[in-house]
Amino acid sequence: MVRFAPALYDRPGLEGVRRRQIVRVLEAALEAVDPREAVRRFVRREGETLWVNGRPYDLTKIERVVVVGAGKAGAPMAQAVEEVLGGRIAAGWVNVKYAHTAPTEHVHIHEAGHPIPDEAGVWGAEEIARLLGQAGPRDLVICLISGGGSALMPLPVEGVTLADLQALTDALLRAGANIVEINTIRKHLDRLKGGKLAAMTSAPLIALILSDVVGNPLDAIASGPTVPDETTFEGACEILQRYGLWEGAPASIRRYLEAGRSGQAAENPKPGDALFERVQNVIVASNDLAAQAAERAAQALGFHTVLLTTFVEGEAREVAKVFVALAKEELASGRPLPRPACLIAGGETTVTVRGRGKGGRNQEMALAGAIQMAGLRDAALVCLATDGTDGPTDAAGALVDGQTLERARALGLDARAHLAENNAYPFFAALGDLLLTGPTNTNVNDLTFVFVW
Repeated sequence: MVRFAPALYDRPGLEGVRRRQIVRVLEAALEAVDPREAVRRFVRREGETLWVNGRPYDLTKIERVVVVGAGKAGAPMAQAVEEVLGGRIAAGWVNVKYAHTAPTEHVHIHEAGHPIPDEAGVWGAEEIARLLGQAGPRDLVICLISGGGSALMPLPVEGVTLADLQALTDALLRAGANIVEINTIRKHLDRLKGGKLAAMTSAPLIALILSDVVGNPLDAIASGPTVPDETTFEGACEILQRYGLWEGAPASIRRYLEAGRSGQAAENPKPGDALFERVQNVIVASNDLAAQAAERAAQALGFHTVLLTTFVEGEAREVAKVFVALAKEELASGRPLPRPACLIAGGETTVTVRGRGKGGRNQEMALAGAIQMAGLRDAALVCLATDGTDGPTDAAGALVDGQTLERARALGLDARAHLAENNAYPFFAALGDLLLTGPTNTNVNDLTFVFVW
């Protein structure tokens, strides 16, 4: 079970009591989307019949079971599949983020780079492609997909190098592009994404998917390796142009996208393609499931609760203003709920990087929120990345209240200066307000909470 570092909640008096309440709600949310349990809810075996979300597979007619996949939750998902199928698994390979491993017997767990893909990821993707190519019509492929799968399973198209993809991914992240936009481009520069993983094998394929994309669009999660792709080369080019990145993109990428736009490179498999008749895609966990579990936990602690939305998007520091406005409304009028109140939302914001600091979207939202909340009593804002790693940091986010700025000033910290430099991590590290869990081995977007007592 995921546990938060005690420094966050081991405080004296009322502050400690309230922080321990918050932590119990966060832990309930993460427990609900434990990847191992999520898979076991949808996959079971009765004798020689494998049941996947109500669909039976006759194991007596299957020669080999092959497991492949990529994502931060890949290791515990593989453990769950091994618990069901055991020695029936003939081979397996799953790429995960560094330090996101777990012991497995039949499926090889391979560590690679995220959010910027690296050579280890390419090597692992090549092994996945090799296993797919060996699987035939009498075999069964089980594909484990979770957040981070796009970066962790890179297999660039011919003529495009890993360095090209690294440069473009970094530029898109810094420009504030959202995950759907980034994955639209990735799908057209990769040999596994955009339905092409499914096309690499003639075997029936089951994809078990842990969603980290707002709204759970199957074609966007990990760049949709097992589903039809409705995006186009034209759309990929338009995104780069919209963010002012077309001219600065590596020449090899511009050449390939131009070739696709003019019909000289094949589009990805589209809806209606017969190959998807042998593919079953199942979402086993999502942001909504985590948010609902948090709501139940808060109710058990005596809070009046509302799950506002799981579709939060936008610039982190601007979204923060909306949540602080909700806290102020609660304090001023008791709307939309009687106090004590817990308002819950899910989704994923973005950050346009202008400074040279260290942080992530949740830490940035919390820092912007702290500035807006200065002086408020009896309210807290909590911003959580469910994977435990917000941006390129070891923190899952941060917790702030109306006294955060006062405590920061006592330490000589200037909140506005840190925000201007996108430098939230050291700010919250000094205050002991980082959400530190270590890798949670799950990833279902972010959760934001407003607590008012």
